[in-house]
Amino acid sequence: MLPWINFTAIVFIMLALDLGVFNREAHEVSVKEALGWSAVWVAVSLLFNLGVWYWNGPEVALQFLTGYLIEKALSVDNIFVFVLLFSYFKVKAIYQHKVLFWGIIGAFIMRAVLIATGSALIRHFDWIFYVFGAFLVITGIKMAFSKEEHVDPEKNIMVRLARRFIPVTPEYREGKFFVIEHGKRYATPLFIVILAVEATDLVFALDSIPAIFAITPDPFIVYTSNVFAILGLRALYFALAGVITMFHYLKFGLSMILVFVGVKMILAHHFKIPIGIALGVVAAILVLSVIASLLWPVKETPPTHMER
Repeated sequence: MLPWINFTAIVFIMLALDLGVFNREAHEVSVKEALGWSAVWVAVSLLFNLGVWYWNGPEVALQFLTGYLIEKALSVDNIFVFVLLFSYFKVKAIYQHKVLFWGIIGAFIMRAVLIATGSALIRHFDWIFYVFGAFLVITGIKMAFSKEEHVDPEKNIMVRLARRFIPVTPEYREGKFFVIEHGKRYATPLFIVILAVEATDLVFALDSIPAIFAITPDPFIVYTSNVFAILGLRALYFALAGVITMFHYLKFGLSMILVFVGVKMILAHHFKIPIGIALGVVAAILVLSVIASLLWPVKETPPTHMER
């Protein structure tokens, strides 16, 4: 119980410093600031990993590092969608940090519930490993062959329900989520954006959490590696939002990782892949997919006669 309490305290202290001190005033996050915060979150994650090594040994520490790396890589997919969401809803850059902050708070709660559920299923049903493994393999294959799709938040069930049951102001009210006008409470479009962000994270969590259960069944390691990766997601968004389309081969790398960890989970009862090898495979796939994206960039389609 003590590790959970200590971890929760660390997270709340970092979040309090983030929102209450360093980002107290709404502002547009620069790439330099985002890179700085990315370095801070990675450093804190590695320090925690060092603590896991000291208290639980190298095997568990490698499990945390592998889970963190997988979650960090898969979270890049979230960034693609966040860019589309903010563009669709025309969210000003000055308010994007606030949306992501509260969206991530919701993500902590959702993932805690999903991880607790997954852990309970694994404890009571050994065959669930085969189900999770097959799910990851199928998801990885679908990701590799799927085409880029346009994200329409208005078709999201959470957004549709909110608009049906909650009156929404036609325009933003600065950085407020709710306002009282003419004696009636209204949600603002910024609240609708948060719902869309939460729904997006839920979909991604259904992929990433089983992937980390393939590395370790320990719910503490699964949850902490998830949370630390999510904590750095906001900074990573502001650092990569402008160049994310450059890494076009990353999708194939992520699909290969999902297939690999899915196969690892399916074979877990018959052949255990050492955690060091798993970490090496995941890291190698990520590095190669990034290098391939930089070496073979997407060729821009020449403008048509009408576009000139």
